[in-house]
Parts: sequence; structure tokens; C-alpha cells
Amino acid sequence: MEKLSEQEVRSFLVQAVGWQLVEDKWIEKKYRFDDYLKGIDFVQNVARLAEEINHHPVITIDYKLIRIKLFSWDANGLTELDCQLAKQYDNMYEAP
Repeated sequence: MEKLSEQEVRSFLVQAVGWQLVEDKWIEKKYRFDDYLKGIDFVQNVARLAEEINHHPVITIDYKLIRIKLFSWDANGLTELDCQLAKQYDNMYEAP
């Protein structure tokens, strides 16, 4: 995949609630859960999707707070796939 331009990344961030650009490299979002195991279930769903498409985020678990960072190493930047995954993670989070 091709690396997104700065303008494409900024355009994505305008519409992607809660996602932030970190170190001009990653996009990152923090997800909060009422229950520790709900957060772990979310991480497992993210991990399954990552394995299916062979594109793995950095995941940090701090009790009920899950942080996800996306970056495409092959493109040395953010790609459309990172943006698509961010939206999918948001949908997974919002699903009951």
C-alpha cells in the first residue's frame, strides 16, 4: 500500500473521532471499558482481525484502558489500510 500524504492523514483525523496523530508517525486512540474483561474481549477481536489481514497494531492494556496505535511499516507511514482498520476498531468498540 502507498503512504498517505500529510493532507490525507489530517483529513482522516478530522472525521475520526478520538484518533490522534502521535509523533507525526502513528495514529492512536484510547478505548475505555467499564469492565476489565470487556476490554480484553475487545483486544482479542482486534487481534483476530489483525491476524486475518496480517496487519498488526500496537496494543497497550492498562486495566480498563486499551490504547491502539497504527502504522504501516512497509510504507514507512500511514496507509489507507490503517484508516480502514481504525474505523473497524471503532465499530467493534461500539457494537454491543
